[in-house]
Amino acid sequence: MAYTSRIVEAFAFAHEIHAEHTRKGSGVPYITHVMAVAAIVGEHGGDEDTFIAALLHDAVEDGDGYATLERIRSQFGSRVAELIEACTDAFVKPKPEWRERKERFIAAMRNANFDVKLIVSADKLHNVCATIGDCALLGEEVWMRFTGRREGTLWYYAAIAQAIAENWDHPLIGDLASAVEELQRVSDAQADPA
Repeated sequence: MAYTSRIVEAFAFAHEIHAEHTRKGSGVPYITHVMAVAAIVGEHGGDEDTFIAALLHDAVEDGDGYATLERIRSQFGSRVAELIEACTDAFVKPKPEWRERKERFIAAMRNANFDVKLIVSADKLHNVCATIGDCALLGEEVWMRFTGRREGTLWYYAAIAQAIAENWDHPLIGDLASAVEELQRVSDAQADPA
């Protein structure tokens, strides 16, 4: 299954949205994250629409909300827009309260379709792996980057992994669950170095 030149347009769109963004606290260009998520999706059988949605999965949240979603719908079609809408937990700025927003998103993931779960699991897997690496470099300081701090962030990753796993049998579930366990282990070791 070959992708068409639509993905070139999608890379340009992602660059437009994320050109000035960096990963939380690291200074790494944010576009590397969306590229990694799209690569994971592609490596796990995602079709072109799903690959594009993975590449643009943060565009609505980091762009102009619903206006960006409508641009995506116009440029890439309704299916891509619907996948991105399902992967987005905030459409307005300022974002709604963190815990409430995350709980709603977790609930939605329990019954999300295959392609949405594929994108979200790839996103969370890349985020968790990046956080594990950052823990090794920064120690407990890493948790200051996250709204949920240590406890909330660990809760969220465990809960979202469990919600994605409901009614979905896919190799990424095992990868995500293992990464979440490793993050918990690394965090526990830092909190109690004895």
